[in-house]
Amino acid sequence: MTSMDPTPGAGSFHLMAKPSGPACNLDCTYCFYLEKEALFPKRETRRMPPEVLEAYIRSTIAATPAGQGVLFPWQGGEPTLLGIPFYEHALALQRQYGNGRKIENSFQTNGTLIDDDWAKFLSDNGFLVGLSLDGPAEIHDRYRRYRSGAPSHHLVMAALERLQRFGVNYNVLACVDAHSAQHPLTVYNFLKQHGVEFLQFTPVVERLADKDYAAQGFDLEGPGASAAALASFTVPPKAWGQFLNAVFDEWRRTDVGRVFIMNFEWSLAGLMNKPGVVCVHQRDCGRALIVEHNGDVYSCDHFTYPDYKLGNLTADSLPAMINSTRQQAFGKAKSETLPGQCRTCPNLQLCWGGCPKHRFLTTKTGEPGLNYLCEGYMHYLDHITPWLQTLAALLRAGRDPGLVMRMTQPLRPA
Repeated sequence: MTSMDPTPGAGSFHLMAKPSGPACNLDCTYCFYLEKEALFPKRETRRMPPEVLEAYIRSTIAATPAGQGVLFPWQGGEPTLLGIPFYEHALALQRQYGNGRKIENSFQTNGTLIDDDWAKFLSDNGFLVGLSLDGPAEIHDRYRRYRSGAPSHHLVMAALERLQRFGVNYNVLACVDAHSAQHPLTVYNFLKQHGVEFLQFTPVVERLADKDYAAQGFDLEGPGASAAALASFTVPPKAWGQFLNAVFDEWRRTDVGRVFIMNFEWSLAGLMNKPGVVCVHQRDCGRALIVEHNGDVYSCDHFTYPDYKLGNLTADSLPAMINSTRQQAFGKAKSETLPGQCRTCPNLQLCWGGCPKHRFLTTKTGEPGLNYLCEGYMHYLDHITPWLQTLAALLRAGRDPGLVMRMTQPLRPA
């Protein structure tokens, strides 16, 4: 399995770095992070200073339980804006403080700045790269453009070719918005045709800021129940489920064992009670935090708002922030605030209410906390569960899961 999403095990944590903060060379319409500029002084440089970088490396290694590998995820904004020397310094610090421990780096990028030097660096140093690519140009360039309006697709495709040519371990992260949701096989077949073997789909769900968030400088709504209007690019719930189902059906018929789609692997892992389930579909959360370029630590990438700031790496203990009463309560709230409709749902073990950021609807009985995407997840899970049970049966019997491609009907549960 190759994934960019946090799936920390028992006692572990995931601290994703934003070394360039929300700074980015693109101006993607649906991006939820560009507006985080409101959190920082306008004239402040969006670059992680040496003392913060060292604190990040040192404290992450020290706080990771013995016997576990240490993961350093780099994201943004756009992390390539800092240049290769920044990451060479980070690697030197990892060697300095690592004491021989297994250390891995992952890197999320829009790809527009990936040239041969970048591809060689990423390959030579074993980075796992997540490349943002939404499909063919007519889909990708609808929302992923420069401030000038210029498209980015051709540069991302050049980056994909370089990652492949230099043997970089990569996967593709494709956002599914209101438009692309209408073209599931166009997106999937395009990625396959260009040699993508590992990919995941992320639903775009955003609401327009109400007056309180707008007063803080945000364009999009933060977490919590609200009657805020949906952004026009937000994927409709059922369309999200239909998108996944269409891709699943094509994958199940033709690509099992050849293409690895994280969304399906997460669902299968959940069904088999195996590790590897993304935080969105775990019972509780709270172990996947982020650190901004200035050292500020927040509860979650999707909760980077003043109310969820835990401290700063240069002044506060990382374990103390991770294990603080506030962060523990944040993580447990995911299951403790589940509405009754979710608690009695047959898909509970595979869903767990989804991401708390998206739980802003009310149930049929008026109870708050229902995930906006609930209808889509129900549609998806009801459709694929019989096939997941078939795959699970094949795996438990030590048989080739690719046999599922020859079947016209899923196996009946024993």
